[in-house]
Amino acid sequence: MDWLMTSLGDLFNLLAIEIEHVLSPEWWSTHTVPLFNILMIDLTLAGDNAIVVGMAASRVPKEMRGKVIFWGITGAVILRIMFSAVAQQMLQVIGLTLAGGLLLLFVCWKMYNQIKDEHQPSMDEIESNLASTSTTGSGATFWSALWTIILADLSMSLDNVLAVAGAAGESTLVLVIGLAIAIVLMAVASNYIAKLLQSYPWIAWIGLLIILFVALDMIYRDSHQVACAAWGVGCSETILQGIQHRLGIGG
Repeated sequence: MDWLMTSLGDLFNLLAIEIEHVLSPEWWSTHTVPLFNILMIDLTLAGDNAIVVGMAASRVPKEMRGKVIFWGITGAVILRIMFSAVAQQMLQVIGLTLAGGLLLLFVCWKMYNQIKDEHQPSMDEIESNLASTSTTGSGATFWSALWTIILADLSMSLDNVLAVAGAAGESTLVLVIGLAIAIVLMAVASNYIAKLLQSYPWIAWIGLLIILFVALDMIYRDSHQVACAAWGVGCSETILQGIQHRLGIGG
C-alpha cells in the first residue's frame, strides 16, 4: 500500500500547486473544454453502475439489498480513487498513453454495442425487481452478488478514470474535479442518469463521440511522442494541433 499512499501524496501536492491558479481567467480558458468533456464522460458512464448494481442486488433477498447496493457503490468509489491516484502519472510514461488510448477504443466498442442493444433491462424494470420481495434469476448470496459488482466496478472504474485522465491531460485539478463529479453522480444520481440515457439516447451518443475523440487523441499524441523520442520526428502534441499544422492555421 506504500505505492498508493505515495501516489496519493503526489496527487495532492500537484493539486495544491494548481489550485493557486484556479481563479485566473487563463486557467478557465485553457480547461473549459476538458471540463465539459469530462462532465459528458461521467454522465455517460454513470448509468452503467446503477444497472449493474441494481441487477446484482435484485438477485439477493430483499433484506440484503440495501447492504449490497451500499457496499457496491463504496467499492466503486474506492477503486476510482485508487486508479485516479496513479492514472495521470502513468500516462506521462511514453507508450502507456498509446496503450490507454487503444483500451479506450475497446471501451467505445462496448459502449456502441450497449447503445445499439434494444434488449437491455430498463431502470424501471430493475427498480421494480428491487421493490419486489422475490429474487430475480437463480438467486444469489450476499457475497456472490457483491463479488459480481466488484468485478464490474473494476472494469467500469478503469474505463471512467482512463477516459477522464485522458481528457484532463496534465491538469491534476481537472482530474480531481472529474473524479468528484463521477463519485457524486454514481452515488446520488446514477438511477436517474440511467433512465435519462435510456429516454434520450442522443446523450449517450455524444458521450461516446467524446470518449472516441479522447481515445484517438491519446493514440495520436503518444504515437508522436514515441516517434519523437525514437527518431526525432512527428512531435505534434494533439490531433487538433496536427490538423491546424496540416491546414497551415493556428500558432
